[in-house]
Amino acid sequence: MDIVKTSGLVKAFGSIKAIDNLTLGIEENKITGLIGRNGAGKTTLLKLLAGYLRPSDGTVAVFGENPFKSLSVSSNLIFVDDDMRFPQSMNLSDILTEMKRFYRSFDAALAGRLLKYFGINPKNRTSKLSKGMRSTFFAALGIAARVPLTIFDEPTTGMDAAVRRDFYRALLKEYIAHPRTVILSSHLLGELSDLLEDIVLLDGGRLVKKLTSDEAGTYAVGLRGPEAAADKLIGGRDILHREELAPGIVFVAAKAPLSAEETLSARELGLELLPVKADELCIYLTQNGRGGIDNVIRQ
Repeated sequence: MDIVKTSGLVKAFGSIKAIDNLTLGIEENKITGLIGRNGAGKTTLLKLLAGYLRPSDGTVAVFGENPFKSLSVSSNLIFVDDDMRFPQSMNLSDILTEMKRFYRSFDAALAGRLLKYFGINPKNRTSKLSKGMRSTFFAALGIAARVPLTIFDEPTTGMDAAVRRDFYRALLKEYIAHPRTVILSSHLLGELSDLLEDIVLLDGGRLVKKLTSDEAGTYAVGLRGPEAAADKLIGGRDILHREELAPGIVFVAAKAPLSAEETLSARELGLELLPVKADELCIYLTQNGRGGIDNVIRQ
């Protein structure tokens, strides 16, 4: 069952369409990655889902109703981003207390343990935290809320590698123990590929692809070797990315896996077969042109 549905969704700011005719469904009790480059429309879409913004056109439904200024939607959803605001009179411990008052499912004890683990003093105020510590605190709120829909918008901003790894692990363990729908936005997939079940790729406010993580791993194949051999093998396949590694030597990412016969032929032609990782695939599907930066430099 889809917990989030949009149909022909548009959000315009003046003449700029941040979300452009987007029709999408996000399934219940899955971790979905919302992926796209900076400016792809990720934050705008998430704010529409959270009820912070009103659509310019089309429809959006969360839990089957319009989320805009809906108390029933907001009480079952938490939106975690770098711009969360709390009264300066409240310290972190006060915030945990108030979170419990608003979200009946909020586990203040879990949040307290996370703060202790990450070395965050509950007597501090958010304004006194470093950027990384503030992101970690907000992430802890999202994990401990245990609401039906948890939205994280670039939650690891400022976190170092060790903290990011612990955040992903904590989120996964909590998700397994207390299933919920999680939407996690990022501009890259690298660290998230093992966490996500579905991937939604946006570019220019439009849906490029929606794939399962398994589909993303087999969507394309990479070939490295002599240019003439690569061109012969690829034939009429859709080329997602091509770059020259050395004179006469290329790397090509092409759509669809090779057959057993083609795989044997590739090796006979001196081509190396390489996997195309999910994060690389997302870059290739949203890049301007097919040659990457090399084409710009060559010109």
